[in-house]
Amino acid sequence: MTDSFDKNEPLEEKADVVEDTLEETTDSSDKVKWYVVHTYTGYENRVCDKIRSMIDNEQNPDIIDVTVPTEEYVEVKNDQKKVKTRKLFPGYVMVKMNVTNKSWYIIRNTQGVTGFVGPDRKPVPLTPDEVRKFGVKEKKPILDIDVAVGDDVNIIAGPFKDFVGKVTEVDKEKQSIKAFVDIFGRDTSIDLEFTDIETI
Repeated sequence: MTDSFDKNEPLEEKADVVEDTLEETTDSSDKVKWYVVHTYTGYENRVCDKIRSMIDNEQNPDIIDVTVPTEEYVEVKNDQKKVKTRKLFPGYVMVKMNVTNKSWYIIRNTQGVTGFVGPDRKPVPLTPDEVRKFGVKEKKPILDIDVAVGDDVNIIAGPFKDFVGKVTEVDKEKQSIKAFVDIFGRDTSIDLEFTDIETI
């Protein structure tokens, strides 16, 4: 399998190709969006892992997230049901990024990638509706809230918004707490995410 770039071509010439390809469609000030990347069949997870490694190593700040959309289904075999997972779109990987010449070049030249999905393979961002339709799950931001058991917190979202809760349990890994809330004169234990609260 070969890439459309000649591996023996000088890097300077490759950079010119990238710049010419993107000059009509991207700008370094564009907001971060989701894009669809085409891969060789069977390479989806490998491509995802390579890009994930680049993100973890902070190789390029314009590459934010990557995922292979999947769904669960029930397989019945020999009268036994098994829940399995399959790819929603074999041969495709979703990448969240700000498309610049450099980030485009890095993704395009990742082993197993054949190109971006779009006219003439120029990156075209997914709309919010398409992101939801394609089953892309956004990573929740990791919050570092200074909260401990016994603290009072204001609830700022959800059905208990504007209530005050007393923290009884903190789970920083799951980014959540348990708290007692006074409902009709009775302390009721509820689960809240860090994004639902603010410290007092």
